[in-house]
Amino acid sequence: MVSQQIQEKYAELALRTGVNLQENQALMINAPIEGADFTRIVARKAYEMGAKDVHINWVDDELTLLKYENAPDEVIADYPEWKVKLHDSFAEDGAAILNIRSTNPDLLKDIDPSRVAKANKAAAEAMKNFRKYTMNDKIAWSIISIPTGDWAQKIFPEKSKEDAIESLWDAIVKIVRVDKEDPVAAWEAHNETLKTAREILNKKNYKLLHFKAPGTDLKLELPKGHIWKGGSAVTEGGTTFNPNMPTEEVFSMPHKYGVNGTVASTKPLNYGGSLIDNFQLTFEDGKVVDFKAEQGEATLKHLLDSDEGARRLGEVALVPDESPVSQSGLIFYNTLFDENASCHIALGKAYPTNMEGGSSMSDEELDKHGVNDSLAHVDFMIGSKELDIDGVHEDGSTEAVFRNGTWALNIKGE
Repeated sequence: MVSQQIQEKYAELALRTGVNLQENQALMINAPIEGADFTRIVARKAYEMGAKDVHINWVDDELTLLKYENAPDEVIADYPEWKVKLHDSFAEDGAAILNIRSTNPDLLKDIDPSRVAKANKAAAEAMKNFRKYTMNDKIAWSIISIPTGDWAQKIFPEKSKEDAIESLWDAIVKIVRVDKEDPVAAWEAHNETLKTAREILNKKNYKLLHFKAPGTDLKLELPKGHIWKGGSAVTEGGTTFNPNMPTEEVFSMPHKYGVNGTVASTKPLNYGGSLIDNFQLTFEDGKVVDFKAEQGEATLKHLLDSDEGARRLGEVALVPDESPVSQSGLIFYNTLFDENASCHIALGKAYPTNMEGGSSMSDEELDKHGVNDSLAHVDFMIGSKELDIDGVHEDGSTEAVFRNGTWALNIKGE
């Protein structure tokens, strides 16, 4: 199994580069019970760094499944108030939030999709206030993953559970740069590369992006005042943090009424423990008007019907095919990883930070600027080696942004 030393380096990276934990700051960790040993390492290191409190919210896939199989609908459709107050109290205190996501992709495959949809919607509605803290960068937060048995065997089905976990550890360690002598320094260099890419795109200030690939012919308008972000972010209080580890993307927001055409998925989407695969969406004036899926079509329909904004886009992200996640050759069935192997877009809520002054705008002001709002925010992958993207300027002139799945722009300054 992965060495204690590697786990210690990974835990330190998550705390220093992920949430950038400060002295006398509280830390909330959402973690799988299967990863208790690693989570204890994180908690110990957090206290060594001066954390005033470390609170763990344990997640157990087996108990989650038991609840879906046995609890009545009124329980499934209710999100406990005490959980809301717990999260809000930590956010109000300026705590850092570390999410360790390692769910079995097939966990809820035999559960009625309508029950999953009810639970997802109830959670999203209840946690709206807390989500403002994260989506507006009011507090530092980060998402990482560690191997768990069922997830590892989904990726490596021919291997025993122990061997699959070891193989997944090997992949994760390389992708998040923990194999480097100084992972924190490696991430500083990586963030500089992403900063260069987003600065180039912000200077370009495209009016529209045109995506072309097999099954995809999509014109995606960008609102005036849009901002490209990527890599590290900065809280309102000035703390630099990395929301996603890994991250290989630069991202912005589409205009909620300015998306037209058809787009095809290129990787499976794990949505709430159910897989949606080989699906296609058709947009008119920003809204999904038609859809189909080879797997999980009912789940996709429930996602699109979450609310009015769930049929519109809130994010567009560019990821070159040479990203370490893509080069691993693996499908992770985990959005944190798969979205960093491929260009992707997201159904649902946009990040207000992708609009000039967006963090201080009211919901009405955001809407006037074309910023989508929704209870949902679900990324899905549309990139491949066959993807071309053109950027269209205000004057109608066009230039290549991506060709054959990678940058056509001179991002590296070569």
